[in-house]
Parts: sequence; C-alpha cells; structure tokens
Amino acid sequence: MTQLLTPRTEARTGRVRLSAEQVRLAYDDRVVVDGLDLELTEGSFTAIVGPNGCGKSTVLRALGRLMRPTSGQVLLDGRAIARTPTREVARILGLLPQTPVAPEGLTVGDLVARGRHPHQTWLRQWSRDDEAVVAEALSWTDMADLADRPVDTLSGGQRQRAWISMALAQGTDLLLLDEPTTYLDLSHQIDVLELVGRLHAELGRTVVLVLHDLNLAARYAQRLVAMKDGVLVASGTPEEVLTERLLADVFELEARVLPDPVAGTPMVVPVRRLRRTTPSPQPLRAG
Repeated sequence: MTQLLTPRTEARTGRVRLSAEQVRLAYDDRVVVDGLDLELTEGSFTAIVGPNGCGKSTVLRALGRLMRPTSGQVLLDGRAIARTPTREVARILGLLPQTPVAPEGLTVGDLVARGRHPHQTWLRQWSRDDEAVVAEALSWTDMADLADRPVDTLSGGQRQRAWISMALAQGTDLLLLDEPTTYLDLSHQIDVLELVGRLHAELGRTVVLVLHDLNLAARYAQRLVAMKDGVLVASGTPEEVLTERLLADVFELEARVLPDPVAGTPMVVPVRRLRRTTPSPQPLRAG
C-alpha cells in the first residue's frame, strides 16, 4: 500500500530542510543575487515576492540545483546540494519551472508516471506500487478523468494541475514552484493555489513558490520573503512583511494595507507608483 497520501507526521518540527548560505548567483559577469541567507523549515509554506528582475526565479533555480552559486552554498538537509547525487535530490525535492513544456502528444498519465523515474533502478523497474502512486496522484488533483488526454490539449489550469500531479507522484517532501499562476485567469489561480495549500496543510509538504500577486501570497503563504535588486530585504509573516513602508521601498508603490475582508490577511490596495528615492536595499543577514 503506497504512503503517498499519508500526512508527514514530522512535518512541523522546525528542522531546516533547505538553506542558502551567503549565496551569490550570476549570469556570466552579471551578478543577479548577492549575499543570500535563507532557511526553509520542515512543513513551512513560503512565498518569494519582489518586483520584476529582482532575482526571485534565480533564487528558486539555485535552491533546486538548476544553477550553481558562484560563491556560498545551498544545503539540503544539512548537506551541500551540489555534492548530493542527482537521483537522491530528485527523491526529496521537486521543482516546477515557470513554463514547463511536455513533449508533443505526451498524455497526462504518462507525464505523471515520469514522476516515478527517480525511484527506478536497474534492480527496481516499474511496479504495481508505482502504478498505484500515479493513480493516487491523479485522483488527488482531480485529473484522473484526463489521464488519457495529451498535455498540450489542456487548459492552462489543467496543465498546472497535471504538473503538480507529477510532482506529487515523485513523492518529494519539498516542492518548489516558480510562478505557478502565470498566464492563468483569477479562478484558475485560486484553483492552483488551493491545491498547493492542500498539499501543505493535509500532506505536510514544505512549499516554496514565487508569486507576483501580493494579496494571494499573503492569503496562502505562512511566510513571505521579499527581494529587491538581488538581495533579501525582509522575511516574516505576511503581516510583518507587507507594510506600507516596505511597499514604498521595495515596490516603489504608494499603497494602503488593509485586512482582507475574507481571509483577514493583509490586502494591498495600490494608490500610485512612486519614483525611486531610496538607495538600494542591503541584504538581510541571518539571525
């Protein structure tokens, strides 16, 4: 019997699962992120926010071992992720890029089955347990009826649920999502975020995602990490991070922060764009 839907009993121990220590990230000679210190604990739900081009997606790529720091290091369960075998990383951490692309004609069922590849070896090939995990993942995300549909024929919201199904079948404790609501209308954004929220709340998955919508980030995430110009400038609960001062300094936005009438979380009401009058922020140091 598969354990896919069994909640992680150790989910909220506070143990650090993924961390960055003084990480610098660059594309050739252009430094994009500098001096990043970040800790992600077991069972947490973190949203990385910030203006366009601030390095959010680059940070997620480094946390997922798709980009090697030019200095500093990323640790997975206390070990340097760069020196951890790829298959082992894939059993622990799942990363969904901003616009994942499936091969033409690949069905939803075949896509989700690919999530089992890290568990395959020469001695352990496809099994009934793998088949059961795929079936459970499809059922859990309400995609079972679409298992035979080609991924490239799905709507945007359905495609995102198909990719999340694959990550669920992968059986990872850590789930990293880069702007999972991009190009989706509001109802499908809510659909995807509700699904991710259930992964966190019901199955104890540790979730890190990049979001542009501050109000949705505040509603669904327990912790926000705000970035600007390649540095982490604020980290804490949505109430601690989404202040009118921070919105002015980081987003160059005059805004009012009010309680969301539905969720009670901070709700940003824009007033006007501000001209930049403050110097570039300094990195937020750990501790």
